[in-house]
Amino acid sequence: MDKTAFKAYYDKQRKLVDGFLAARMEKKGISSVDEAMAYSLLAGGKRLRPVILMATAEALGQKGYNYLPMACGLEMIHTYSLIHDDLPCMDDDDYRRGRLTNHKVYGEAMALLAGDGLLTLAFEVMLEQKNVPPSALIQAVRETAMCAGNFGMVGGQALDLTYADRAVNAEELRKMHQGKTGALFIAAVRGGAVLAGASSEQLLALTKYADLLGLAFQITDDILDVTGTAAELGKPIGSDAKNHKSTYVSLYGLEAAEKLAEKTCEEALSCLDSFDEGADPLRHITQMLCNKRS
Repeated sequence: MDKTAFKAYYDKQRKLVDGFLAARMEKKGISSVDEAMAYSLLAGGKRLRPVILMATAEALGQKGYNYLPMACGLEMIHTYSLIHDDLPCMDDDDYRRGRLTNHKVYGEAMALLAGDGLLTLAFEVMLEQKNVPPSALIQAVRETAMCAGNFGMVGGQALDLTYADRAVNAEELRKMHQGKTGALFIAAVRGGAVLAGASSEQLLALTKYADLLGLAFQITDDILDVTGTAAELGKPIGSDAKNHKSTYVSLYGLEAAEKLAEKTCEEALSCLDSFDEGADPLRHITQMLCNKRS
């Protein structure tokens, strides 16, 4: 798969995700919170986590689009985390994905509820997944819950708040980002692998890949917060420094962080050596993240 073919593949997968999410949000609840939920969920974005889940299934010889409910549930969890992360009590950001954050449009209370709504809706949607063994679906959803909760993303966010206004060491920074950022990458890869029937050896290699991919993503994100522009990122730059947060750039310096990101990407790619060309979308995604500007 060359770059042109990968772009076509990624665009197609992203459109599938966008279409599924739009259709699912047409099913209305009993209040206006639906509008606030849809505002953030349908705001676009790379749809990286659901595409990774589907690409992992492709690496195991399955069709990624067969796992849209599981993939889109993951995107709902990711979007809820962004809504809450932008709140004044967290990072207090005004823009996300190139437009006003949820609380700037709907108020803090409704934004909070919109995030809650997306989190709970995510599990409803994931459990609508069909044509997989029930035991595999239960495992995938259970692992996603762990990755999203106090053992993963929420735990990492809590560490982020705990570490504010003080220097952290490399071990603390890694632990925080394994939860805050890396856990949903593991949920995406392992979710796709479990549903697609991965062997224990394949699951081990893919889990290591996901861990390294999440780390590379975070290091690159820290670099872009220093070197990128608001237009490229769709959100304000320099927010880490504004909130006195430790990053890979503040800990290692910009040049060393760039070298670490490159090394981590290479290690992630090596985890895919035992897979055939079916894993090419994962390989291209890794290279895309290592060279990303947004």
